[in-house]
Amino acid sequence: MSAVALAPETPTLVLAPSDRAPAQARRFLVEQFRSLGIADDFVGRLVVTELVTNAYKHVGVGHIVVRIFPDEPKRNVCVEVWDEGAALPVVRPEDHDATSGRGLPLITELVQEWGVRPLYETGKVVWVRCAL
Repeated sequence: MSAVALAPETPTLVLAPSDRAPAQARRFLVEQFRSLGIADDFVGRLVVTELVTNAYKHVGVGHIVVRIFPDEPKRNVCVEVWDEGAALPVVRPEDHDATSGRGLPLITELVQEWGVRPLYETGKVVWVRCAL
């Protein structure tokens, strides 16, 4: 019988949709970046805060799931935020009078790439790739 190498599990954080979720996600990201040997976590903290905040404010039901893992071939780190909402995030045009809606445009300027994919059951995953 030969041994089978299993891929390491991706650490996952499951959150209730609340105003405490962004801070919990930031702490999780800092821990994960530290375990990956990434010293500069500024962009990651900003990204996870925005995505988790959007999930709890715009969806408000169900769990929010955060995953952070390296994307070795591209020398990036991936941040994923899953929620149960069907509505897709929208990057709005710049509006200096708006009191919200600035987070996604900022993220698009700071990350390598980002996107959304539907989940099989219900909901979606919003993901970003940050350069290391």
